[in-house]
Amino acid sequence: MSELPALRLRGLSKHFGRPAVDKLELSVRQGELYALLGPNGAGKTTTLRMVAGLLTPDAGSVEVLGIDLAAEPARAKQAIAYLPDEPMLYAKLKPTEYLEFVAGLWGVEAAVAEQRARHLLDWLDLTRHAHELTEGFSRGMKQKLALAGALIHEPQLLILDEPLTGLDAAAARQVKDLLLEHTRKGGTVLLTTHILEVAERMAQRIGIIQHGKLIAEGTLDELRSQTGAAAVGATLEDVFLQLTGQT
Repeated sequence: MSELPALRLRGLSKHFGRPAVDKLELSVRQGELYALLGPNGAGKTTTLRMVAGLLTPDAGSVEVLGIDLAAEPARAKQAIAYLPDEPMLYAKLKPTEYLEFVAGLWGVEAAVAEQRARHLLDWLDLTRHAHELTEGFSRGMKQKLALAGALIHEPQLLILDEPLTGLDAAAARQVKDLLLEHTRKGGTVLLTTHILEVAERMAQRIGIIQHGKLIAEGTLDELRSQTGAAAVGATLEDVFLQLTGQT
């Protein structure tokens, strides 16, 4: 696998009357699941929206697999899929139709798209609902279908904002397994979550931001060491609260 980072942020900044993201420096390796954590208002969602190309930074740069997002937006975005915390679906489409539509937008060959759609619907336990209109779906079912749509073109960098919100335990397990499978196949996942146990179990590395700045980064053991010897064996919640001054 190339040593080129899947994502590199250099001096990334965005202001909304005050700094939301403040000269953020961040690098995510290819093939890893990276959890970006922080208190409410820390700048997590703003960061993800800039990486996805939905917000223009006030300063700094975003590179996806070495491609500058500002200089070559179409080429950089081809490697990305972004799933917001409130995904939008087309109510009058069935899952099979929705996935066919999304695959077409990405230029995925019809036969390949159909095969991938079947696999994703099976994995996420949506096959029995494949020919129902999405307007009748629960929040959890919509979340899973939106994830399938994000994965249909096999993006190299999958960006997820609170992907487990509103999911029951069984659905959350299906989503987590699918994300881990994506990284095992060489894909990269960058996600935010308020469910710290998820980050503790799944993430290879964790970044913690506060007031738009990265204040700590590393494996859980490395984060523990940053909080002092007393934190050895501490949970991610313990470490997070100490690093963000919420203890």
